[in-house]
Amino acid sequence: MSTLPILMYHGLHRETSSRGRFDPVYSVHPEMFARQLDWLLQQGHRTALLDELPAGRRDGRDVVITFDDGDVSNVEIALPLLAERGLRAEFFVTTDFVGQCGMLAPDDIRCLAAHGMGIGSHGCTHSFLSDLDVTDLMAELDDSRCRLQAICGRPIDSLALPGGRGGERELLAAQRLGYRHLLGSVPGPNRRLRTDAWLQRLPVTRQLALDDFAALVHWRGIPPRWMQARHAALALPKRVLGNGGYQRLRERLL
Repeated sequence: MSTLPILMYHGLHRETSSRGRFDPVYSVHPEMFARQLDWLLQQGHRTALLDELPAGRRDGRDVVITFDDGDVSNVEIALPLLAERGLRAEFFVTTDFVGQCGMLAPDDIRCLAAHGMGIGSHGCTHSFLSDLDVTDLMAELDDSRCRLQAICGRPIDSLALPGGRGGERELLAAQRLGYRHLLGSVPGPNRRLRTDAWLQRLPVTRQLALDDFAALVHWRGIPPRWMQARHAALALPKRVLGNGGYQRLRERLL
């Protein structure tokens, strides 16, 4: 059965001093991103936005490219590389970051939308949704959606979980507010496009070789198994330390 790979990017940075917010794990080198796009085209893949994808059977060619957070490199680097190849992506923006140093400004978001890119919510504050009480959860989801709709002038119906933290409660809250496409960060392909569960994604990291990228997209070989094992191993310290404690430990180690 054909699957739907959803690739998860963050920022594109050549080095730590590049514009934007460099992350040692998730900041992909722009040249590697370009090579990955070229590989997708060579393999006959096509990129589409979530709203355009049929819910039924797949032919194995569709790939969805996503970016989280709203780093300025999304418009300065990713957009030109995508546009010159006729490709598109979904950009999930944390609205309280908009206009901050190294992050997208409102005009940048409008530029992405004008070039046919998808815009979605990544929350207001990048708080882990599973840590919030019901009132704060609903505000986090609704306020970010409303602000993005005001910036773009079009409905916002997709959400990517900040930090991948969320479950059934967060999914139901998002659905009540009108979100249709709900993306998590559990690694894996999607057997079908569904709106009743968190979609899985494939995190693309700085150290990922092109051969391993290919293995992830086609979901075969050692890289997918290693990625799932790593995700399972990290689940334990997250449960023991809690989201805040785990995040502080990660920042110290990196």
